[in-house]
Amino acid sequence: MYKYKLIMTGGGTAGHVTPNLALVPALKENGFEIKYIGSKDGIEKEIIKKNHIPYFEISSGKLRRYFDIKNFSDPFKVLKGVVDANKILTKEKPDVIFSKGGFVAVPVVIAAYLKKIPVVAHESDMTPGLANKLSAPFCNKLCVTFRESLKFIKNNKGVLTGSPIRQEILSGNRNRGREICGFKDDKEILLIMGGSLGSKIINEEIRRNLKLLLKDFNVIHICGKGNIDNDLLKVVGYKQFEYVTEELPDFMKTADYIISRAGANSIFEFLALKKPTLLIPLSKKASRGDQILNANSFKKEGYALMLEEEEIKEDVLYNKIIELKNRKDELINAMNSEKAKDSIDSIIDVILNSIKK
Repeated sequence: MYKYKLIMTGGGTAGHVTPNLALVPALKENGFEIKYIGSKDGIEKEIIKKNHIPYFEISSGKLRRYFDIKNFSDPFKVLKGVVDANKILTKEKPDVIFSKGGFVAVPVVIAAYLKKIPVVAHESDMTPGLANKLSAPFCNKLCVTFRESLKFIKNNKGVLTGSPIRQEILSGNRNRGREICGFKDDKEILLIMGGSLGSKIINEEIRRNLKLLLKDFNVIHICGKGNIDNDLLKVVGYKQFEYVTEELPDFMKTADYIISRAGANSIFEFLALKKPTLLIPLSKKASRGDQILNANSFKKEGYALMLEEEEIKEDVLYNKIIELKNRKDELINAMNSEKAKDSIDSIIDVILNSIKK
């Protein structure tokens, strides 16, 4: 018998969904029944349904910081989303809402506030995203990953909890990862991850330098949907994937080095696994600059190397990868000195306290 009912929300990218999943096992141990509110066609729908969590769809308009003709119609979608969410909350009667951000979360948080249902949100990046900025006035508490984030949150709502790490990420099998990729020799393994949608510039540069890289490494390349290069399918030591889920813990465990974007969820998983990483954050042209702040923080702590997109030309990426290889021990020693926070328990404590209040 459940003690509490919790409805999760968040979507738009995998980064707004996977931390929710990291909390699910511990929430269930604490007596929570869990359901999810997401968009009709976002990535969260597929991910959540795969995990057998009841899923409700609402209308959601995208929130933009730039001019777009849809900026005139999407506020009406958000209002409709509030109405949709209100109907779901009226029927389900949850004890608390947990929001991971993304545009779909805003109408859910507003509807919960109107119904006096406590809301706990979580912000992974150093500065709050637009969705969490809009949601903050309607939240009871906003959990953050970086200590520096607390200064951006008003009314004493900020709580430093860290980023929830999926337990399955920590339990990958190194040998299974090699077997899936068919690697036969004992070269070190380089794992490239361009985010859930892939990265054109990273994909192109890796493939341009592939012959050189294969002299030192076997390469696992998660390149994003529609980005497989058919001409390279038979290259020995190079394995391409559009997107992986079940195999990811094995790939991360078997990797000796990782090249990745700098989303907060991912980089804290790399830290937990003590993986030497080269971070290539999304540029300010394509984002609000949060990944640059994340990457700079990890560079400053000595956990990772950093390369900005604008610096990628000629042999810069290849040389940076060789630097990563040469500084492997230094980076691992820095990561070993970091005392990991029990983020999942901290977040659940915030949720339970919000219900009691």
